Amino acid sequence: MDPSELLTEAFGRLPALVRSAVEGLSPERLRTPPAGGANTIAWLVWHLARIQDGYLAELTGREQVWVGGDRAQRFGLKPDPDDNGYGHTAAQVLAVRPESATVLVDYYEAVHQRTLSYLAGRTADDLDRVVDESWDPPVTLGVRLVSILNDDLQHVGQAAYVRGLLEN
Repeated sequence: MDPSELLTEAFGRLPALVRSAVEGLSPERLRTPPAGGANTIAWLVWHLARIQDGYLAELTGREQVWVGGDRAQRFGLKPDPDDNGYGHTAAQVLAVRPESATVLVDYYEAVHQRTLSYLAGRTADDLDRVVDESWDPPVTLGVRLVSILNDDLQHVGQAAYVRGLLEN
């Protein structure tokens, strides 16, 4: 298995996890925190998509999926490319208000398709390329992709856990 196939397999597991965390939930349930000040399912899934979208835009030199069309409006937000959830207050978490579970899935799917397109044909040499020199040691493409995947897996797992809390 080459690096492109491995990464495609790993990232390819995320859409089903995202769908299972949100499908069938009402907008109200998506926006309900399990406790005061906690993250909602909507925020967790939005945030994981925002992080992946932002990093992919940097890597590809393309505009983020988030800022095109009316996507942000369907979440009750502005299409601010810098708003990805880092440092959000409890009020900002609650302000992430997708119209439906479908809106969450559709956004993630659009980001996922861009990710798969980017991963196609990546080689071991590509993964060794430095993409961020602001860290010590500098971050390679391989490290960045694993970081994105790790963040996504943690947040989708949290969303599934919150769903379980709310359903019991």
